[in-house]
Amino acid sequence: MFARTCSVALVGVEGVVVEVQADLERGVAAFTLVGLPDKSLVESRDRVRAALVNSGVEWPQKKLTVGLSPASVPKGGSGFDLAVASAVLGAAERVDPAVIADLVLIGELGLDGRVRPVRGVLPAVLAAAEAGYRQVVVPEQTAAEAALVPGVSVLGVRSLRQLIAVLTDEPVPDEPPLPEGSPDPMLAGLTVPGAGVGTGLALAPAAAPGGPDLADVAGQHTARTALEVAAAGAHHLLLHGPPGAGKTMLAERLPGVLPALTRRESLEVTAVHSVAGILPPGQPLVGTPPYCAPHHSATMPSLVGGGNGLPRPGAVSLAHRGVLFLDEGPEFTSKALDALRQPLESGYVVVARSGGVVRLPARFLLVLAANPCPCGRHGLPGGGCECPPAVVRRYQARLSGPLLDRVDLRVRVEPVHRADLLGCGGGEPSALVASRVRAARERAADRLRDTPWAVNSEVPGHELRTRWPLAPGALAAAERDLERGLLTARGLDRVLRVAWTIADLAAHERPNAQDVALALELRTGVPRGAAAPSER
Repeated sequence: MFARTCSVALVGVEGVVVEVQADLERGVAAFTLVGLPDKSLVESRDRVRAALVNSGVEWPQKKLTVGLSPASVPKGGSGFDLAVASAVLGAAERVDPAVIADLVLIGELGLDGRVRPVRGVLPAVLAAAEAGYRQVVVPEQTAAEAALVPGVSVLGVRSLRQLIAVLTDEPVPDEPPLPEGSPDPMLAGLTVPGAGVGTGLALAPAAAPGGPDLADVAGQHTARTALEVAAAGAHHLLLHGPPGAGKTMLAERLPGVLPALTRRESLEVTAVHSVAGILPPGQPLVGTPPYCAPHHSATMPSLVGGGNGLPRPGAVSLAHRGVLFLDEGPEFTSKALDALRQPLESGYVVVARSGGVVRLPARFLLVLAANPCPCGRHGLPGGGCECPPAVVRRYQARLSGPLLDRVDLRVRVEPVHRADLLGCGGGEPSALVASRVRAARERAADRLRDTPWAVNSEVPGHELRTRWPLAPGALAAAERDLERGLLTARGLDRVLRVAWTIADLAAHERPNAQDVALALELRTGVPRGAAAPSER
């Protein structure tokens, strides 16, 4: 007697449909599981047996072999329990094998037969839909997450008894809900202990009512301009200056001026957060840009991804389509910082570990904050910095040249003047800046409509130079800086990208000399006498 059904194995944030086959034959009663399972999947033999017996199903006293195909794909986790139990039911002819042949089942089984939720349901259902499957069965707690995938019929079940009743056209038994206000232990499978704590993850803190607002920032007109340009074009940003000048305040308010995620971006972010176990309960779809601020003691694997066996998403993936803020940037290890160079260029990170190689999405907006020296007083008039020059040079060199060359905007945040700090009038609120950012993004999207790029920071420099030329003579200052060695070839391309963003903010048809001058000023820190787009 033979039966088959399907489940999904996750490799990073991508899924592979796995055929679960069950075969019953005469012989000494035994349960063999084959197909490259890990320890947690091997233990499903005992969970499935107890769940079936406690659901009123007689366990077949025959030789049972369950195979997971393709056998070459590593498989792990408890999400295969429901599929294994269904295949056994089909082989034992408790349910019709033809009914479960084209089903995709995802879920963990408790010993009492209850179906427990697991992480990664959204990417698993996405993989099933791409493979052509149209019916999935998931735990009831994750049914809303699975229903985000279009064209798929989702059945959420609370117990194995309910699933058997649905498959056999019997009356579905009621599973009494928990008393109102009592904790639900079933939700424990959706989160990883400590996940999000070490990464400093939050969802758009400035988007919440009463959250951080740009109107709270006193002065800092150049830094505010850089923040607006960074949001409009998704440009990476370095804020350097003495402690207490407002670098962290500015970074925390950046998500509040970013546009809301599109449907496709929301699915990408939700898939990563679901796999990582940090998807907020009751919020199946992440609609706001994430904000990730890891502590400077974070290791390289915690930033780019890693762990035992198959790599898990790191901070760069948790900040996908959002903001990655590295406060006290020079305090991070040089190895961890230089590991950011690949995702800054490509928008993804490839991590190789003993369990395999995975490709994780990592298209984030990087914000670095740095003090001028260990004490933070270097360069201030009357600051009293006692750091030796060699110490200052070593401290500043921790942010390597290749890394900084990939950062489009480098702004010095000066100490706040008394008039700005104690003045009655504040700066522009986040809502007003966000409206200009949305308008600039719409102009860029219209220009890039028939291309693979969505924002100016993604456009290759060659395309900018040949496909969208600037106004005549606009690049004269940038060409001089290139000849003097103040700009690299990559730096010139990034100046072009920033100039297009500034032009979009100012509603210019194409960048002019003033737009390029402001882009150079935000890149090199040398004043060029250019006004911000909001002041023109």
